[in-house]
Amino acid sequence: MPDTSPPAFPDPRRPLSRRKALNLLAAGTAGVAFGGLARPLLAPAGATASPASNQAGAAMLDAIAWRLMEHSPGQATSLGVDTGPHTWMRYRLEDRSPAGIQSLAATLREDLSRIGAVDTSALDHSTRTSFAVVKSAYSTALDGFAQPYGDVAVGGWRNTPYVVIQNVGAYLDTPRFLDAEHPVHDAEDADAYIARLGQMDEQLDGELERMQSAAGQGLVPPDFLLERAIAQMTSTVADAREGGGSMVKSLVKRTQDIPGDWERQAQQIVASEVVPALERQLAELERQRALATGDPGMRERPHGSAFYDWALRASTTTRVPAEEIHKIGREQLAELHGRMDPILKSLGYTQGTVGERMTALGKDPRFMFPEGDPGRKEILSFIQHRIDWIRAQMPRAFRTLVPGNVEVRRLPLSEEPGAPTAYGGAGSKDGTIPGKMWINLRTTDLHRKYDLPTLVHHEAIPGHVWQGEYANRLPLIRSILAFNAYSEGWALYGEQLADELGAYEDNPVGRLGYLQSIAFRACRMVVDTGLHSKGWTREQAVRFFMEKNGNKREEVVNEVDRYCSWPGQACGYKMGHNQINRQRQRAIAELGQAYDLRDFDQAVVDGGNVPLDVLEGNISAYIAATKA
Repeated sequence: MPDTSPPAFPDPRRPLSRRKALNLLAAGTAGVAFGGLARPLLAPAGATASPASNQAGAAMLDAIAWRLMEHSPGQATSLGVDTGPHTWMRYRLEDRSPAGIQSLAATLREDLSRIGAVDTSALDHSTRTSFAVVKSAYSTALDGFAQPYGDVAVGGWRNTPYVVIQNVGAYLDTPRFLDAEHPVHDAEDADAYIARLGQMDEQLDGELERMQSAAGQGLVPPDFLLERAIAQMTSTVADAREGGGSMVKSLVKRTQDIPGDWERQAQQIVASEVVPALERQLAELERQRALATGDPGMRERPHGSAFYDWALRASTTTRVPAEEIHKIGREQLAELHGRMDPILKSLGYTQGTVGERMTALGKDPRFMFPEGDPGRKEILSFIQHRIDWIRAQMPRAFRTLVPGNVEVRRLPLSEEPGAPTAYGGAGSKDGTIPGKMWINLRTTDLHRKYDLPTLVHHEAIPGHVWQGEYANRLPLIRSILAFNAYSEGWALYGEQLADELGAYEDNPVGRLGYLQSIAFRACRMVVDTGLHSKGWTREQAVRFFMEKNGNKREEVVNEVDRYCSWPGQACGYKMGHNQINRQRQRAIAELGQAYDLRDFDQAVVDGGNVPLDVLEGNISAYIAATKA
């Protein structure tokens, strides 16, 4: 049996050298043993759920969670659980090498086999749901690892064929993580930062090996994605050469009152290890650029159709084929435009298609933010005002409230050119690290006063940050594992809730922004499937958004490029939103006068982040309990 005792750490008041930290950690990563839980300790089939059965099931889920977390120690930090016997995780970065990926896949296979031997009929509904979630996430991920290339998100949404590209890779992820998620409160935290920074070159070189392997199989990203990635990595290298850049500045800023030569250590690591590793990746991107074509989709790439089929299944948690998703997108886009048309007419926009009229609306100076830093400041103030308003409405939509602890931050400058308009998520399980709404402010022209409110409701409250705080109340494995269709479907439903709670009661232009946002997600289903299964060009995809929905070119070019690097992900939004509304209509029909919006919403968030078929089961349980 592996030794599960925690590594013994020296006095945290004394700085720990990076080399000593790494040696120490090597002895402390044997893994979490299942011990007696290697065999199910649950009641036999048909037995009534008992505290002992549920306790055994919960223990198995907890052991599985820690085994998974060993492969993603940064997530342990983000959740605030890298403490006590798990403190060693604060000193480690994720292994992105081929060996690291193989080790992760082996853990998933072992643990899927273990939970497959458990008779879950003896468990209560909540624990049974957690087992179903693990089975679904692990099975789908293992099918992804069977693909010949790519990154697989286990309990996440970023599945991609390209290991490093304009919105994927350690050159983006690790500096952002160290700055925003890794805490620095004392010397031990600072030394953990140094230890992690010292592993970044290994992380980059592990990715490089996988980039070269994929290219050897004929997988080369589109030229326009490579050009973006090359520009961004060139910027990252230039920043790092300037005294270590943001990676050093973040640590120096937070260690002003902590004795130690943190700046010197960090600068030495960045200069001698990180910069050369970045340059090696940059050279490979430039080599691949010389081989690249402008074909945007997976259909034109080796094994691309099979990869896209899997990516769609992972994103939507359904087996609905691309052709049907394309059709649903077009039908729902037409229905939403039917709701937008009378509002546009009431505002005096009577000529042209809905898309043409929304384009005209977007040029109205009344709804634009000032350029430059004054506009950026106004946008940040605008967002905070919307957060304050929507937080006050939450008692009307939920029985049990969470704090909605959210911090609004501008995206790092090096990330902005290839990033979407915004994204967000919950903070740590204990609430000490707030949730984040990251906003892209490379130009204020990305945003309008009528579309920014619904963006806030999507990313912050009652969207990702709000829902994530409920997930953080669940067992650890449920805080780790997430499903794109539920996450993004809920965030769209959060936009809908804000409208239903009166966000645009006296603001028809704001309601247009909300409806355009939902229609945008219908467009995504059309465009994503068009790019990857129908042979659409990049320009064809951009024009579809602009002409059909009136979106700004500045906004949609990044969006289309994102779909090229994250195939299938964009289809999960509306598919999940459709299912949540389908289940709400079912609850209304079956419960009649007993239906209450607060109870339905509570059932959806309390059930946690789940595949769409498990969501249906959770709502069935809520309906049955309400009837009883």
